[in-house]
Amino acid sequence: MTYDLLIKGGTVVDPSQGLNGVRDVALAGGNVAAVEESIPENDALEHVDASGLIVTPGLMDLHVHNYWGVTHYGIEPDPTNITKGVTTALDAGSAGAKTFPAFRRYVLERSDTRLLALLNISALGMISPKIGELDELALADVELAVRTGRENRDFVLGIKARLSKAIAGDHDVEALKRALEAAEAIDGFVMIHVGITKTPMEDLTAMLRPGDAVTHSFHGNSHGILDDAGRVIDGIVESQKRGIIFDIGHGAGSFSFDVAEKALAQGFYPGNISSDLHAYNIEGPVHDQVTTLSKFLHLGLSLDNVIRLSTETTARTMGLANKLGTLKVGAEGDVTILRLDEGRFALTDSYGATVEARQKLGHVNTVKGGRLYRPWLGVSD
Repeated sequence: MTYDLLIKGGTVVDPSQGLNGVRDVALAGGNVAAVEESIPENDALEHVDASGLIVTPGLMDLHVHNYWGVTHYGIEPDPTNITKGVTTALDAGSAGAKTFPAFRRYVLERSDTRLLALLNISALGMISPKIGELDELALADVELAVRTGRENRDFVLGIKARLSKAIAGDHDVEALKRALEAAEAIDGFVMIHVGITKTPMEDLTAMLRPGDAVTHSFHGNSHGILDDAGRVIDGIVESQKRGIIFDIGHGAGSFSFDVAEKALAQGFYPGNISSDLHAYNIEGPVHDQVTTLSKFLHLGLSLDNVIRLSTETTARTMGLANKLGTLKVGAEGDVTILRLDEGRFALTDSYGATVEARQKLGHVNTVKGGRLYRPWLGVSD
């Protein structure tokens, strides 16, 4: 058999298959065709030498902002995702029902990154830093959100509600009720943005359904996952046991090393790792998804677990398990090739706390749909 692309000699880390070992990965027709201990080079039209490198399913990021030119958070999708190893990303509420049509036409349909979206429950989406999109509750128009979500179900996976006081004022509970109603109608999941909310986080998470997500879950602001004594709140633990996804959503102001260390020491682990990459953090402290993953290596998570939280679990949350986030034969041919550097690396959280890490992941190559991604040519070379 002739394969389109062969990735040889890398350490394949695919938690969806419990795989961590040297393997060759072959791709054909846009899909994973074989993962074996040895595949001859002459069986493929092109090959990549991954000796000494880490080969994973294409990385996925559950929280980005890629509506450049409209939302103040927006950045271009391809230089910040696929060029950095993220083959699939989810824009988390940049567009609302009134701004989504242009987002679809000019961004989602044109990106080399497989870019999907959560629709903001506010019809405006995230327009200005001076205006909270839910200051006026009438903007949380369920009927309009449902219509837009249904018309764009190939891109819209669910509903986003940003519930901080600066965005939702005192009506975070009502805004969440509307988000849940809209998500139920389109058979999607809800992601809530928390931190400095009127309502305690455990009360908001208690309203969520299994499979819904809390982003910014390890923030260091008021109404977080820890009580005043630094203990993980019982209601938060119960919500996780019920199947609520506690996502990182690092961002510019939403990830604390101190909170993470305390939570991990108590056995409370994130259900997903995402970057919340946007215009205000791309130059630091976030930089990219790979740097975000490196912070959890420093915090003591295994490489397998870190990769799992940006592949298998992300695909499951997005409703795309077995198609993405895996190197199982027949899955989408998305692969990320990484290196694990040893040395001394400064990593900084959202509050300025800096640690010295001894390991850091670095991006080497991206494969999407079975093709080696060459930024100067695009994915369809």
